[in-house]
Amino acid sequence: MAEGGQILSDTLKQVVERTIVGAQTAELDEFSTRELRRRGAEPSFLNYQPAGEKTAFPCSLCVSINREIVHGLAVPSRQLQEGDMVSLDIGAKYKGLYTDMAVTVFLGKPAKEVKKLISVTKQALRRAVKVVKPGNNFSEIGRVIELYVSKYKFGIVRDLVGHGVGYGVHEAPRVPNYEDPSMAQVPFEPGMCFAIEPMITMGDYKIKTLEDGWTIVTADNSLSAHAEVTVAVTERGHQILTPYID
Repeated sequence: MAEGGQILSDTLKQVVERTIVGAQTAELDEFSTRELRRRGAEPSFLNYQPAGEKTAFPCSLCVSINREIVHGLAVPSRQLQEGDMVSLDIGAKYKGLYTDMAVTVFLGKPAKEVKKLISVTKQALRRAVKVVKPGNNFSEIGRVIELYVSKYKFGIVRDLVGHGVGYGVHEAPRVPNYEDPSMAQVPFEPGMCFAIEPMITMGDYKIKTLEDGWTIVTADNSLSAHAEVTVAVTERGHQILTPYID
């Protein structure tokens, strides 16, 4: 997974470099597919059909713009513009094992609050990763994220969460980005692998799905940022399998 995660991180870094004003989201998607395959990996989102979904996801890369939180479609009709906030979410399968990661970038000079939203989302992820070690449990992730984000009065998406990953694109357990009293106290154990992915909004936490059946947006149309890495629990702490690129 570490080998596949490095390939995924390297690929996403190149995607970020190509995420510029005027770029078509389909071009970014096509590059992602080519680059992953060139390096011996397969895009794990392409044609992935979660349980309960009527259709398979048609892209290798999720490109979610402004109010879009996740699962934005990378199609030819979408061209990036000055002032767009863009979440790039990508997954890979390498030697039978899966990894997942995401970053958010801004095209142009962001306003103070927008810059803070992106920064808080990044820092929430990093703070959550630091609590991953034997002796702690999964509920610590949500507690740390909520404590940090609440200071800035941003919204934390509740209907979408992090997840186990490794033998599949999505696995148990759920990894909420808020403190959930109903969550079972599942301890971290060496060998566990999962994705931590805070999704933070400028406004409310409520969401809705667009008519395309995939793109999830903020219900109040506020901006949203997303950051994600895949993490493994080790004997003494953790290992980030998809290295940070920013």
